Amino acid sequence: MGSSTVHQPATSGERKAREVAEAARETEWSRPSFAKGLYLGEFDLSLIHPYPLPDPDEVARGDAFLRTLGDYCRTLDGSRIEREDHIPDEYLAGLRELGAFGMKIPRRYGGLGLSLVHYGRALMLVSTAHPSLGALLSAHQSIGVPEPVRMFGTEEQKQEYLPRCAQGAISAFLLTEPDVGSDPARMGSTATPAADGDAYLLDGVKLWTTNGPIAELLVVMATVPPHDGGRGGITAFVVEADAPGITVENRNAFMGLKGMENGVTHFHQVRVPAANRIGREGQGLKIALTTLNTGRLSIPAICAGGSKWALTIARQWSTERVQWGRPVGEHEAVGTKVAFIAATTFALESVFELSAALADAGQKDVRIEAALAKLWSSEMAYRVADELVQIRGGRGYETADSLAARGERAVPAEQLLRDMRINRIFEGSSEIMRLLIAREAVDAHLAAAGELASRDADLRAKARAAAHASGFYARWLPKLAVGKGARPGAYGELGRLARHVRYVERSSRTLARRTFYAMARWQAGLDRKQVLLGRIVDIGAELFAMSAVCARAESLRAQNPADGSSAVRLADVFCEQSRHRVDELFRQLRNNTDRPDRALARAVLKGDVRWLEDGVIDASEGTGPWISAPSPGPSTRANVRRRYR
Repeated sequence: MGSSTVHQPATSGERKAREVAEAARETEWSRPSFAKGLYLGEFDLSLIHPYPLPDPDEVARGDAFLRTLGDYCRTLDGSRIEREDHIPDEYLAGLRELGAFGMKIPRRYGGLGLSLVHYGRALMLVSTAHPSLGALLSAHQSIGVPEPVRMFGTEEQKQEYLPRCAQGAISAFLLTEPDVGSDPARMGSTATPAADGDAYLLDGVKLWTTNGPIAELLVVMATVPPHDGGRGGITAFVVEADAPGITVENRNAFMGLKGMENGVTHFHQVRVPAANRIGREGQGLKIALTTLNTGRLSIPAICAGGSKWALTIARQWSTERVQWGRPVGEHEAVGTKVAFIAATTFALESVFELSAALADAGQKDVRIEAALAKLWSSEMAYRVADELVQIRGGRGYETADSLAARGERAVPAEQLLRDMRINRIFEGSSEIMRLLIAREAVDAHLAAAGELASRDADLRAKARAAAHASGFYARWLPKLAVGKGARPGAYGELGRLARHVRYVERSSRTLARRTFYAMARWQAGLDRKQVLLGRIVDIGAELFAMSAVCARAESLRAQNPADGSSAVRLADVFCEQSRHRVDELFRQLRNNTDRPDRALARAVLKGDVRWLEDGVIDASEGTGPWISAPSPGPSTRANVRRRYR
């Protein structure tokens, strides 16, 4: 484990941020995790195959709701939402009547009690009517008041808030601040205990509050100062949105998701009853992260829905559009893109379905599965949308309204590209997701390394840690030398897909060895090798996706041989495509431009290449084609549309 690498000691800010993040992590692994095993070279197919099947009665209930929801969504005009940049009152009233605001809420509290699988399928439906509908419902149920109250609230809180949310009282989740994104240690919002001890006084500003401008209930994260009788720390509260002292300072506008209600919310001495605190003081960040573990699965569902829509448009256009005497889809350059969209769409649906099914079953730990599903799906769905625009050419870049104005079919391909883009940022950007997943993926290595992985440990502590680590790796590394994937006939029950599963098993062991080499070389500096860690995470994501498609295709083949044969073909082609991506990522672990990239980035930040910016209007001058007009001044909550009450 020796290394001559010199690591800079952590700054106080870094230490504080790391301490806050570590305190919020779930460190226990009491249940098995298929995805975690991929990073440790412990490929256990039995955790996902045979494919987890739900209770038939739950399936019947969920399918019945989806039929009703689908019928309703087909009556909605998504172009109206896009043009008017808001969701009409009657659309929300219809969703309320169907019970769509209580899909995840247990039936004993007035909700529909749907499984995560059917909840995700419902989001697919509403998002293809218009994605702002999916954003509204998922922000309300996946991370808004219902989920943290259901998981961490008292019975009194559940009785008070869950029925209201199920009936359509819209909720929002408020964590991000203007100066605080992924570093909660710097959170500025405070909740100071009132003198009477019965309440907290909430002060601060929250940014990008999806549903915030029109919400009736808010989940707010704020720091409680240490005080007599309380430990303090980041804490979660349910806040009534019409409480005195709350103002909405802006309704934000974005490149996509027109119709989404998202704003800046200001709190000034807002009195929040102590009974509205969720969990203990200091437990807020853990509540937020735990809520997101399964809450993130809404994004893979929406990504799968958008890709299904893209596949339909790509197929139709590629068969109808004729160039040089043949449909464009028969030209190899376009046909390859169609194949990518089809194979990736099957994989996107498989990744969501498997992750949600594992979460529903409740027997596996799906922290890494859900995070990988969010990361991988958001990246791949955006590529699908981009390829759809390319296939349609100028008509892909042209807006649906413009197409309709000149008599063509109004296909909003460019809108799909704009709407899909946010999923790489929502609920943890891809860069942050890679770091979060990497932290879990290398957890066993960090535990084995001990003080070797600490920037602040002295040489004596590092020597003791090296001795301990040597014993761990002496036992662990030999297990990675050979495995079931090296045997030609292994996993034969999966038929033609068995070779891909063998590849996943072999690659899992290779990935574990490469992670060990990285840990051995960089030790305490590994956390700063973010690009390297990102490649490690991306390899595991592809291996997880390959495993999901193989397991699901085999399940579909067993249930329905007719459709199952097509599923096997889709899985086979996807795995071929994925294997090329994995091989390239492995190559980049050794051969890359990381070092010159870092050097150039430092030079740019120092201003050494400012000359390269000459010849255009300087953005700092405040003029030019890429500088927008000043935004309007702040508005009180009373001036923000409250249509959905």
